[in-house]
Amino acid sequence: MSLEQIIPVLTYRDIAAAQDFLVKAFGFRAGRIDRDGNGTVVHAEVHHGGGVLWMHRVAPDQGMHAAAKDTESTGLVVHVADVDRHFAHAKAAGAILMSEPRDQPYGQREYGARDPDGHQWWFATPKS
Repeated sequence: MSLEQIIPVLTYRDIAAAQDFLVKAFGFRAGRIDRDGNGTVVHAEVHHGGGVLWMHRVAPDQGMHAAAKDTESTGLVVHVADVDRHFAHAKAAGAILMSEPRDQPYGQREYGARDPDGHQWWFATPKS
């Protein structure tokens, strides 16, 4: 792991189920899952390319709240090799789709989706 990187953190109500969804619907690779002394999942990871996403439990005492569905002001963009193929896979896996793949004026073809907790995702293939 590089010491110079940005690691996004998303909060999930059910981290294990969210990790499973991200792997099945969006093609991420499952990473570690950490549990507390009671067996409750408190952290997990998924990987894409050389990047990692940390998954945090809902913890209001730490300022980590569940996503507010349909009102997020942030999201993640993930570059994939073939956005149309990725879209078809996500759709077949039951992803919540916001838009179909389309060419954008800023040089990429992308589509939008939400995960079951309401986080916004855009998957894109740069057009070069």
